[in-house]
This record gives sequence, structure tokens and C-alpha cells, in this order.
Amino acid sequence: AGLWSYSTCMTGLIRIFYRIGQLYMISKHSHEQSERGEGVEVVQNEPYEDPNYGPGQFTEKRIYLNNKLPSWAKAVVPKIFYVTEKAWNYYPYTITGNYSCLLCSFLPKFSIHVETKYEDNKGISDNIFDTELRDEETEVCFIDIAYDEIPERYYKESEDPRYFKSEKTTRGLLQEGWRDTQDPIMCSYKLVTVKFEVWGLQTRVEQFVHKVVRDVLLLGHRQAFAWVDEWIDMTMEEVREYERATQEATNKKLGTFPPAISIRETPLPACARSGPSSAPSTPLSTEAPDVLSVPKDRPRKKSAPETLTLPDPARRDSVFRLPNLFSWGPSPPQPE
Repeated sequence: AGLWSYSTCMTGLIRIFYRIGQLYMISKHSHEQSERGEGVEVVQNEPYEDPNYGPGQFTEKRIYLNNKLPSWAKAVVPKIFYVTEKAWNYYPYTITGNYSCLLCSFLPKFSIHVETKYEDNKGISDNIFDTELRDEETEVCFIDIAYDEIPERYYKESEDPRYFKSEKTTRGLLQEGWRDTQDPIMCSYKLVTVKFEVWGLQTRVEQFVHKVVRDVLLLGHRQAFAWVDEWIDMTMEEVREYERATQEATNKKLGTFPPAISIRETPLPACARSGPSSAPSTPLSTEAPDVLSVPKDRPRKKSAPETLTLPDPARRDSVFRLPNLFSWGPSPPQPE
């Protein structure tokens, strides 16, 4: 197994505020990175209570990423490829488990487990996860949101902390060594365990996942920083509404299946509290699962909608008018 520890600092924030920024960034980022047949489908997003960590939020997602795999990986996976992600968010502590749901016999041997903690410091907590008690050797990775190299396909000057400056917080234009000069500052700590027990591919897959995780963390935190003016004034209720509406839009954008987000007002029943150590069962059939099939009583869509309009976070009242959040053509005139 591969074990990596990641530390990513954010300036101008304390962890109590970043909770909203994290939710906003994940929703908007998932929508931007999704397209027809590729991206993130949200299956469940509901309250959850743990006897040790207290109230939190449980989410289950399917991540479709066949076209994003390297050629050597495409050679060993089926055309329909998705990973099930289950996450338990007890902010400032979260647990995420990514489990393979591929139609191959070796899939149960692949898993990713992520623990996250947030603290108000500049990355000085060396052993926040008690990794000294573990048998595996931990590789430590510090991520600099301003000066670490980002893949060219993800780069946007408007999201570059070296050139961006927030109008509402006045933070930005980060210089070399910014972690030692900025206050307030907070840090996201992640411990990532990757297991892929397939002879001949284990090391290559674990190293590939390490690179992907690092790129996702770098891009996500850069975006959360650059989008701060969009979310800094939001309340938790407003960002939850934005999250739900954006997730519905993302499911529609994928276009492969009808959107089906399960949202509950009450916590999950005890029988569903399996924790991140349980992986979903892997289908033994070579046929695609029912979730990937278009219902027989509905004609198959020829293409995904050409335009999707997300709610404008600058308009405080727009968050709550869910029926009008997304337009599939010209919007009807609004009353004066």
C-alpha cells in the first residue's frame, strides 16, 4: 500500500470560514470538470451522525473518468468505468473512501482512503494523524497553492494566487515565502492510503493516484482561494442550497442518466452507518449495471443540453429560487 501525507495552506482564512468555501469549491469544481458521460454524479447527500464525531454530512458520488485515464490503464479496464466515492464530513475532520466499481474481477483489490483535518496554523503539525503508529512509511508532500507547478490544461490566470487579489478580503498577489508572512492562515492536512493488490500494476497505479490526488488538491485549493469573493458572504444554509442546485445541474450535464440525488432531512439509519471501511459489492456480470441504462419508458437523449446556467452567488435571493436556477433556453421575463 502507498501512504502519503499532504499539507496545503490557505491565507486570509480560519478553518471555521473555510468550511463554506470547501463546499462551494467542490460543487463548482465538479460542475466545471464534468461533461457528457464524464465527471461526477452525486447519488446521496444527507445528514449523518456518528457516536464519536457527532453530526456531519454523508455523500456518495460516482466518478466517471475513463477518458482521463492513461493509455496503460485503459487497456485493463472496461469502457464504462466509474469509481464510487463515499465521504463522511464531520468538519473539521472528514473521511473519504474511494472504492472501485468496475466490471472486472480484480476491482475489490483497489481502494483509496482519505482522512482530512483542518487546523489554524501554517502546516506545522508534523504527526497530526499519528502515522508513527502505522506500519507503512509515509511520504510527506507540502503543496504551495501559489508556486507549485500545475498541469497546463488546468491553469487559469484568474485563479493564480500570484496575480489574483480578493476585493472583499484584500488577500492575494502572493509572494515567495507567503506562508511565513500571512496571518490569519489555516492548513488542510490529508492522509491518503492507496491499495491496489494486482501483481505488475501495483506500484504504477499507486504512483498515478498520488499524482492525481496532488493535482486535485492543488487545483481545488487554488480555486477556493480565487473564488473567495463568491462564497465568503454565504451562510451555511445558502451554500447547502447552492450545493444541491449545482449537483442537480451537474447530473444533468453528464447526460448519461437522469439526475437522482437522495437528500434527507433526517440522519441515515443505523444499518447504513457502515463507515469508510466497507466497499460496495462488485457486479460479477459483464453487463453494465442498471444505473447506466436509459429507462425503457423514456427515449434516449441525443445530446446533453447546450447551456446550463448556475445560480449567481452574488445575488443573495437567487439561491432559494430553485425552480429558476437552471435554464435550458431563453428565460421567461421576470415581473417588475
